[in-house]
Amino acid sequence: MMKKIRGWMAVTLCAAMCICGCKAGESAEKPEKPAAVKEEKEKPYQKKLDMINPSAYDNVMGLEPEEGTSLSVIGKADGVPYWEEVRRGAEQAVKDINENLGYEGKKQVRVTYSAPGMPDNVDEQVNILDEELARYPAALAIAIADINACEVQFDLAAESDIPVVAFDSGSDYQGLMAMVSTDNREAAREAAQKLAESVKEKGEVILFIHDSKSGSAMSREQGFREEIEANYPEITIAEVCYMDRLSEMREAIAAEMNGEARPAESGDAQEGTQNEGQAEGMGTADKDTLEGEDENPGTETQIPAGGEAVTADMITEEDVIDYLFERHPEVRGIYATNGDAVKRAVEALDRNESRASLIGFDADEEELEALKEGKVEALVLQNPFGMGYAAVIASARAALSMGNEAVVDTGYTWITRKNLEDEGIQKLLY
Repeated sequence: MMKKIRGWMAVTLCAAMCICGCKAGESAEKPEKPAAVKEEKEKPYQKKLDMINPSAYDNVMGLEPEEGTSLSVIGKADGVPYWEEVRRGAEQAVKDINENLGYEGKKQVRVTYSAPGMPDNVDEQVNILDEELARYPAALAIAIADINACEVQFDLAAESDIPVVAFDSGSDYQGLMAMVSTDNREAAREAAQKLAESVKEKGEVILFIHDSKSGSAMSREQGFREEIEANYPEITIAEVCYMDRLSEMREAIAAEMNGEARPAESGDAQEGTQNEGQAEGMGTADKDTLEGEDENPGTETQIPAGGEAVTADMITEEDVIDYLFERHPEVRGIYATNGDAVKRAVEALDRNESRASLIGFDADEEELEALKEGKVEALVLQNPFGMGYAAVIASARAALSMGNEAVVDTGYTWITRKNLEDEGIQKLLY
């Protein structure tokens, strides 16, 4: 009897094991992921972070600032799409730091973003810098509008143990903890190559440079010049037009239209600097013309009928730009170094019914519309979100004495009508 009972128990146990085995097998074939281990959805801004190099600056891992730490970020303009994207990147970096450390309420790390009301207002930016330093942040990041304007403030920051990081535009100041930016020279060289290809490697081109003071503007001009001068002997840079010197150029043009010599303060003292004609806002081609060498004899440069002399206040900034096109009616290419410069160039091409090829930087709504319409051939799409993000990471690292790379490259890519709708490009737009 005992043997029979034991036999029945063995059979029952085997059956139970078989049933369990079958259920386990069924479960393995169609596993259901618990909510806790489901794959995390990619962040909408991840593609922008992926462009940053080195990769230590595209995340907040290892950063443990003290509770309530305050950081300052100073841009170049308020309300401009590019700079608003920088702000979003900076704010996202701080949000990620707080989430990673579990900081809430008063314990949160904070960032204050400030910028001048008008683009590249150097005096206002310096005033903002003074105000931010008076708040004694743990670290400060700034897009330097004028490479020579902030050295006194940077010395004060060093005395107060406030580390300073530069982004977008830097300077030669030795105490900066890091430079976070696009590789402007490389992008400018590529722009020269693309424009050269478009104009069949010959003819006149005009440069629209966004200002005459910032490191980014200088690098984008120099990189372009270097590439043209080294590899395209049949291309001539006919004019260099600085957007922050259009008003100054009015007097020079008025003098030329009146048949007068160039004014004495026109920039002779600038000899040996990046461009001899910068004091007038013009390149060397302008200087030669003002000294009496009329490059285009057919261009009207004399006092208008009636004998009334032309004065600077009769000339608008648009007139200044149009006058460059009058001087060079055969211009074949335009290179513009930021969004404002691109828009000015597009408007000038429309007014002058010019078919010159235009290559530029940035990608706000107006620029993208011009790209779709064929008025712009290609644009350097920078990474302002990544720039703001990496600037905060570099600032936090500096505040924690973790050390920084001297240069953090935030990357760029090219957009054209052909690739504008690509998913990868769409994720990088702002």
